Amino acid sequence: MAAGVAAPSALLSAATYGFADFAGGLAARRAPVLTVTVIAQIAGLVALFPGLLLVPGSPSVPAAWIGALAGLAGASGLLLYFRGLAVGPMGTVAPLSAVVAAGLPLLVGILGGERPGPWTIVGMLVALVAIVLATTGSRREKAALNGVLLGLASGAGFGLFFVILDATPGDSGLWPLVFGRMASVSLLLILTLIRRPGRPGNAWLMVASGVLDSAANVFFLLATRVGSLGVTSVIVALYPVAVVLLARAILRERLTAVQLVSVVLAVGASVTLAGGG
Repeated sequence: MAAGVAAPSALLSAATYGFADFAGGLAARRAPVLTVTVIAQIAGLVALFPGLLLVPGSPSVPAAWIGALAGLAGASGLLLYFRGLAVGPMGTVAPLSAVVAAGLPLLVGILGGERPGPWTIVGMLVALVAIVLATTGSRREKAALNGVLLGLASGAGFGLFFVILDATPGDSGLWPLVFGRMASVSLLLILTLIRRPGRPGNAWLMVASGVLDSAANVFFLLATRVGSLGVTSVIVALYPVAVVLLARAILRERLTAVQLVSVVLAVGASVTLAGGG
């Protein structure tokens, strides 16, 4: 039942992550990745404060340090991810990142004693197959080794973010996200002062990415509060579907027949997970 309750929030998180990632990846093709990331993170931090009024919670020391660790892991993943989206095909980088981002929390959840029901297991397996199939593209895409490696590395950062965020106190509301974003912004500002990257360029894309990313984080946190980490992480990892479709519609990236099948499987997995228990 928990998976059914958490599924709508997790699906919203996946869709929002997809739009955020596409906007950030597009901006990273026109401006330095560090500049894109720091502006997105600052915008996301500002967007979180109104949410503190909507989702009640109490700040605490555990919420602060656990949230900060999650924020640093997420920021590291985001830097690698935006770089991967900038140098490699989005339709390949995003799903590869999602495979690791889903697999790590899923493994941690199972090792921690989570026992999903049979339909939930079916939905999770279908979702993982959909994510893997979404990586299939043209020979040119497969040759983009840098994008592949960056996608896998960023997935590890995102997976750690999910795992650590799930460990935050249940009564802390959105404060762990705020503390995490403050930690990541501080780190990125230090890197900016050291590296001195170029001017932002299309700053509106970066701001949109940051605001949407924060919204997706909120949906994910709410989903894990009422559902299991393993199931939620797999649903959220469907975000490449949105990235692939946006890349096809706006950038005219080629969508193969196998990738189209992955989209259909992803929708089926979402329905199964939403009704699973």
